[in-house]
Amino acid sequence: MIEVKIKDATIRAAVADGEDAFVQVFIDAITTAIGGTLTQENMQELTPDQITLLGWGYLHDEVMDGGYVQLIHNGYGAFIFKNPFGVAMRNWGLTDLYSHIRRTKKAYDKYREQIEKDLSDDDFMALYEQMPEFDEADDDFVLNEEEWTKMVAAYIDDHINNFATIENE
Repeated sequence: MIEVKIKDATIRAAVADGEDAFVQVFIDAITTAIGGTLTQENMQELTPDQITLLGWGYLHDEVMDGGYVQLIHNGYGAFIFKNPFGVAMRNWGLTDLYSHIRRTKKAYDKYREQIEKDLSDDDFMALYEQMPEFDEADDDFVLNEEEWTKMVAAYIDDHINNFATIENE
């Protein structure tokens, strides 16, 4: 088991900055503990909640930065759409996000091979025009992101020991 430790003061400072900062402290601590990259080997050393939180981090960062086309092109599509990530989100109480992922998976299944190819920057940018199905999913994610982040933060807070050991100073 990979040990993830976070100082209580770090958490308190993040809480003062809001849900995004609170969630990010845990994502950063897990990412640091695994050496920066999630692999098959270190995934086996994480708790299901830690893996799910990393998935949330990938989903959030990629979609907020460049939408689902970017998420899929950068190699996170299978992690989000082919694994039980959506079910885990539902189990965390994010039933709307679960439904959102199920709806978006239809476009993923339709365009996955095309998006995952090595592409020039121009060809990559053209994908956004060629795949308007992702526009609605991107908009829906952005619209609900704040609420979903609050729910992720609440889940972490309610199950904090599933994510890290909190160190008092």
